[in-house]
Amino acid sequence: MGHMVQVKGGEIWADDSGGDGLPVVLLHPGVGDARVWDPVVPDLVELHRVIRYDARGFGRSPNPTASYTQAEDLRAVLDHFDVRRAVLVGTSMGGATAVNGALNEPGRVAGLVLLVPGVTGYPDLESPELTAQIGELAQAGDMDGLVELSLRTWGAAGTPPDTEAETLLRGAIPAWFTTYGHQAEDPPAFPRLGELSLPCSLLLGEKDYPRTVSCNEAMAAAIPGCRLVRLPDCDHFPTLRAPGTVQELVSEVYTQVA
Repeated sequence: MGHMVQVKGGEIWADDSGGDGLPVVLLHPGVGDARVWDPVVPDLVELHRVIRYDARGFGRSPNPTASYTQAEDLRAVLDHFDVRRAVLVGTSMGGATAVNGALNEPGRVAGLVLLVPGVTGYPDLESPELTAQIGELAQAGDMDGLVELSLRTWGAAGTPPDTEAETLLRGAIPAWFTTYGHQAEDPPAFPRLGELSLPCSLLLGEKDYPRTVSCNEAMAAAIPGCRLVRLPDCDHFPTLRAPGTVQELVSEVYTQVA
């Protein structure tokens, strides 16, 4: 069922399946909330203790009212559940958080599974043109337009009506604006990827936004020993498009570190 966890200047919703063994911590993308993990959680909890949470402003977590960073909130969740060591599984925004968490506390992160991840400090990940389009639609209050643009940009592998992706986007888009001015970016991680020394797999969706594809290729090349998995029919929603592959990658990394 989950409950609220206190973080600096606020609170977030989190859920812990319970159980023994090394936990798996799931970090959602900016195009969804913790529900993005629904296709894989039932199978994961049969084998692992699984923790997932909604970042501030997303899903069941209240909008932020104070300054924060995603990595600080990740640490607060791990502290709350007394997690001393875990496998982090992050997608998109959650992937960037996982990388920063591993760089901040390398002894606490046993392995990484990165799904179409972002990363702080990577040049040219954001598109000024796309940002301007999003701003114009938001100013006009055009939620349908924002959803359509987002599906074209990040959901190219979906088949209309792509109801699961659309539902996630409609829930997530308001957080893009309620978190603005409160979320501070974590320090640049891309120049430090060579410091990571742990089992890591990175899933790249070849139908994802081209800037993300380029970023993911560069990340996989920079992380020592990283296994790059390319999926030709996947976009920015890997848990919807390829849940079986996501589960396999988690299992592979987990087996190496448990």
